Amino acid sequence: MSPPTPITDPPHPCQGIGVWQGVALYVCAILGAGVLVLPGQVASLAGPASLLAWTFTILLSIPLAFTFARLATAYPDAGGVATYARHAFGDNTGGIAGWWYFIAGSVGQAIVPLTAGYYISDALGVSQRLAPAFAAVILGLAVLTALRGLRFGGTVQVVLAAGVAVVLAVAIIAAVPAIRWHEFTPFAPHGMAGVGVAVVVLFYAFSGWEAIAHLAGDFRDVRRDLPRATLLTLFVVAVLYLGVAFAVVGTHSYGDTELDNVALARVVGDQLGVSPAIAVALAATVICLGTTNAFLASVSRLGYALGLGGWAPRPLGRLNRRGAPGVSVIAVAAIGGAGLAGSALFGWGTDDLVYIPSTLVLTTYLVAAAAGIRLMSGRQRLLPAVAFVMIAVFAPSAGWYLLVPLGVAVAVLVLRRLRRSARL
Repeated sequence: MSPPTPITDPPHPCQGIGVWQGVALYVCAILGAGVLVLPGQVASLAGPASLLAWTFTILLSIPLAFTFARLATAYPDAGGVATYARHAFGDNTGGIAGWWYFIAGSVGQAIVPLTAGYYISDALGVSQRLAPAFAAVILGLAVLTALRGLRFGGTVQVVLAAGVAVVLAVAIIAAVPAIRWHEFTPFAPHGMAGVGVAVVVLFYAFSGWEAIAHLAGDFRDVRRDLPRATLLTLFVVAVLYLGVAFAVVGTHSYGDTELDNVALARVVGDQLGVSPAIAVALAATVICLGTTNAFLASVSRLGYALGLGGWAPRPLGRLNRRGAPGVSVIAVAAIGGAGLAGSALFGWGTDDLVYIPSTLVLTTYLVAAAAGIRLMSGRQRLLPAVAFVMIAVFAPSAGWYLLVPLGVAVAVLVLRRLRRSARL
């Protein structure tokens, strides 16, 4: 690779992430809202064949995760994929890719807390129309943590990640006696088209590989610790995601929107006798708070990089006295809050919102894989090449939603040109 030339050359006053904090950030970023609602949603889309979608996406994660790990160690910059795309294809591609992921991650700050809101509403026996209110509390707590900086947030993440792993392991074990093998037939009631759509939706569940790239500059020893954290996380993610998906299908805890939203609660609730819904609601709160913390730290760093690079308003490129990009944190939370307001006013659910960030993540990953092919040399190019082909095969399944990244790209370029014209 060519020598690293950061897009923003940002200061990193909070360097202190080690292997286990890296694993914690990864686990909370990836095993978040996705593990709570997506097993039910993709099972409704593809039936038992949704397990194929999960398996394919996990296999895709291997080259993708290590592509990001290698790029992040060579370019440990807050810009993440924006930096890689800029070095590979120029400023415009870098700016567009950065905005794709910034919007995807910010919209996710509505989806993730809203997922916990569903579980809390279910546990209290109240209407899911109240879920946005519970979600707003979770988002607010995550904002307070993010504004404290990465040292404080990293400690919180280790605790939350351990809680996430324990909760999901208990859920999988609890479901084993209730597995009914006849639930796996017919295996693909909606055909392979349903599997393709499920894969597109699952891109959102695995968007954490890019998320941690924005924090690469905050690792104590990025070349040593980031690849180790990536490998450990791959193992944890594969076991827990497949285990939960298998339990949801095997117990048929899916089939309609409300059931899909609380599939994990149903899996556990049918097996445990002591307030299972409340227990899972508390677990969902821990999981979603961990995910929101991780993504606020990551996406706000990206906003900070875009601000310094001239692709976003300058105030986003400021750090507070704790080394956190405070303005960017507030901006990300505001976009997530707008999504929660839309949910409260218009009834938007996670199934309505998820296609937007999923498609933006898909195109971001395509650009990142292409950048890896361009920037790496020799055998190193094999991993991003495999990732690019695997993503490209399923990209058409996004259908009309591919207009979302196209529209964002056009808007970014138009606004960039208008800002330059205003300075002349």
